[in-house]
Amino acid sequence: MLTVHAAPLVLPVGAAAVEQGAVAVEGDRIVALGPYDEVAAAHPAARVRQWPGVITPGLRQRQAAWLLTRCYHPDPREADRLGAEPVTGEAFARLAGELDASRWAGSVRRGLQQMLRYGTTHVGGPFGDPAVRTALSRSGLVEVPAAPAAGAPDLDPFAAGRDLPGSVHTPLVVGARADLAVFDVPDEAALVEAGAASCVVTVLAGRLVHRRR
Repeated sequence: MLTVHAAPLVLPVGAAAVEQGAVAVEGDRIVALGPYDEVAAAHPAARVRQWPGVITPGLRQRQAAWLLTRCYHPDPREADRLGAEPVTGEAFARLAGELDASRWAGSVRRGLQQMLRYGTTHVGGPFGDPAVRTALSRSGLVEVPAAPAAGAPDLDPFAAGRDLPGSVHTPLVVGARADLAVFDVPDEAALVEAGAASCVVTVLAGRLVHRRR
């Protein structure tokens, strides 16, 4: 089904921003990008999704290997004992001895789900852990070569990418795979300041895989 994703601002990266813009998606591909009025007129039968804020390309998580193999993402049922944030460092080292294959696989799946909530569509590998490779293949997230990353690992891709061009893998262009994210902020400067926690929607290969509201 052809879907038009519209927002007050589209930030394609590598091209001019589009006010009152839209991205048309058919299957797993971007088929049009431009002002909403033009895109909607060219695709009158499309389903239209109106989002707040800005539409950008999906983000690249440069520190995915560390986040998926050197920390534990607690199950909500473990919150009383472990809290809600990833368990890292010495606490992770102490916990590792009690993690069986099932609990470890669950941590990896939750880690990937968290990345989707931050607008991530591409993750930097390589990944040798079988549990990670299995969960990654099922998630639809795209493994890409590792890229330099400064600072402490963080689920927010902007922590390592610094700005929008440094935090995406590929720009939004017609013909590209439909990997995009929506952030509830007014512009690019506000997005960098707020970070990817402002993500409200993640679209992965044309599929809506995360929606905050």
